[in-house]
Order: sequence, then C-alpha cells, then structure tokens
Amino acid sequence: MLLNIRRIDVPPGQRVLLRDITWEEFEAILDELGEHRASRIAYDRGVLEIMAPLPEHEFDKEIISDLIKALLEELDTEFLSLGSTTFKNQEMLQGIEPDQCFYIENEIKVRGKKRLDLTQNPPPDLALEIDITSRTNPSVYEKLQVPELWRFEKGNLQINLLENGFYVVSEQSKNFPDFDLVKVLPEYLEQSRIKGRNFVIKAFRNWVREGIKG
Repeated sequence: MLLNIRRIDVPPGQRVLLRDITWEEFEAILDELGEHRASRIAYDRGVLEIMAPLPEHEFDKEIISDLIKALLEELDTEFLSLGSTTFKNQEMLQGIEPDQCFYIENEIKVRGKKRLDLTQNPPPDLALEIDITSRTNPSVYEKLQVPELWRFEKGNLQINLLENGFYVVSEQSKNFPDFDLVKVLPEYLEQSRIKGRNFVIKAFRNWVREGIKG
C-alpha cells in the first residue's frame, strides 16, 4: 500500500479515491504522506479521498480565514485556528482535513494541547471548506459532530448548523449570530481580488466595529 501511495500523483484540482482501506492502512498512509503537503484527505468507513487544491482554492481559503480571524479579534474572542489539522475518530472510522477550522466556544478545552483525539476532545466549533473543483461531503463532519460547517462554492457562502446529528442550512452563524456573513463575506472576498488583501481586511474590521456599536 505505501509503495502505491508514493506512486500516486494527484494534479492540482483533481482527486483520487481509494476503496477498501482499513483504519490501519489509513493511519499508515497519513504517516507516509506526512504533515507538510498540499494534498488534503477525507476518510469515510473504508473510502479514502486524496485531493490537491488549485491556487484559486488556496487564495480564497487564506482571505476567508483572515476575515474570520479579524472578526474574532474585533469581538475580543479567544480562538484557536488549526488549519488543515487531521481530525480522526477510530470508533466511527472517520477522518477529515478541513481547509481551515477554529476552536471558539471550546477553545479553552483544547488550549495548550499538542495532540487532539476526538474520542476525548471536542471537535472544532467551525470548519471551512472551499469547493471549487470538488464538493465537500458533509457526512464526515456530521459524524464527527462539528457544530458548524461553512462551504464556499461559486462565490456563495452556505452555513450549515448541526441539528439532531444532521446539517441544516442557516442564514445566520451560530458563532456570529449578529452579523450577516452569508451576504457580506463573499462581497469582501471578491473585493480582495481587485483592491488587495490589506485594504479588504481594514474595511471589514471597520464594518464589524460599526456592527458592534449598532
């Protein structure tokens, strides 16, 4: 199995599916791939997906992540962003690497921890996925009980909130209920392509401050 993994070349924007992968093989593949890589993985009861993002994907991910961090900072809310950390639950045979994720409400429960085990630690409060060449399968996030999943696709933001074990689409974020992020975040993302990252982050911070005052 490891030899086959070494030979797999996933072009940017493409994905590879491997079936009938045991949990032990999944763990070995993760070790073989290493932490410093561009590819992302998802594991769902024996099916392993390996994806390679496009530069456009990475641009959107970075800008949106910076906007979320700016919002949290303006709200003076402690948070922990863990990027594409691998989250696994062997009991459920599930594993995922989000484009970005945040501990917000549960930040204090994982503060200072160097290793996270979802059989003992809570999942991130918010996960972010950028869907450009492939669509996120929310079922893994549902099974790992991630309370909130954001999906950006074709310039639109979809907020999914976990209710009774399944996601429902919502116009408001559970973590940021006082802000119309479904409308505003895509607008700032698009502005960043024209006016630049720093300009947009400053403008967004001003918008958040006005919202806090109001």
